[in-house]
Amino acid sequence: MKREYWTIIQEKISDDIRSGRLSAGDQLPTETQLADRFEIGRHSVRRALEALARDGKISIEQGRGTFVADAQRLTYQIGKRTRLRRNLIPQGVDVTSHLLSANRIAASEDVAQALLLNSGATVTESKRITLANDLPVAFGCVYHCVERFPDFAERRDVLGSTTETYRSFGIEDYVRQHTSIYSRAAKSDEAKTLKQHPDVPVLVVSALDATPDGTPISTSRVIWSAARVTFTMAHSDG
Repeated sequence: MKREYWTIIQEKISDDIRSGRLSAGDQLPTETQLADRFEIGRHSVRRALEALARDGKISIEQGRGTFVADAQRLTYQIGKRTRLRRNLIPQGVDVTSHLLSANRIAASEDVAQALLLNSGATVTESKRITLANDLPVAFGCVYHCVERFPDFAERRDVLGSTTETYRSFGIEDYVRQHTSIYSRAAKSDEAKTLKQHPDVPVLVVSALDATPDGTPISTSRVIWSAARVTFTMAHSDG
């Protein structure tokens, strides 16, 4: 059976990445240049690139070009004490988190129920994006009761750590009370924010953190790139 031309291009570029001839961050030639190089139509080139993007091997960034993706897939362990930096920094990545916005809003029914608040109680909605080696891996919202944590978002930005921010409010320890994860197709704005191909799925992670006595302190909903992270579950982590 005759192989389709686009699969030959896909395998050639994959081999260049695997062998090190192409390294993470390298920019690939344009579609026109690849079409000329392989003496093939741009439609086949585009199909090959889309297949490579779905596999997480390249990143197609609108307006910038196509780049070899970072091959490292991060592992994020979810357990009793789930901590972002404790999870990612030991894997040799530079972890940064940036506040996108912080607003006081009326809690939705789900948020109020999770935080044991009256319906419509005021909460702070903090939107943040997390990067590993300057590549977006996740973004989403975390909710805190305004009465209990009046300036949580501002303190978090100054202190640079969720754990240290809780300590500033007198909370020395907190635990993960509940986590749910499901995958779905990425929405166009989500793919753009994560700088990933639109066909690459995302993982939606909802979580509830509480003090050791069970008092809820935050609830969150975060969108993770399914191409860049693997979640594992810890049966016991103290």
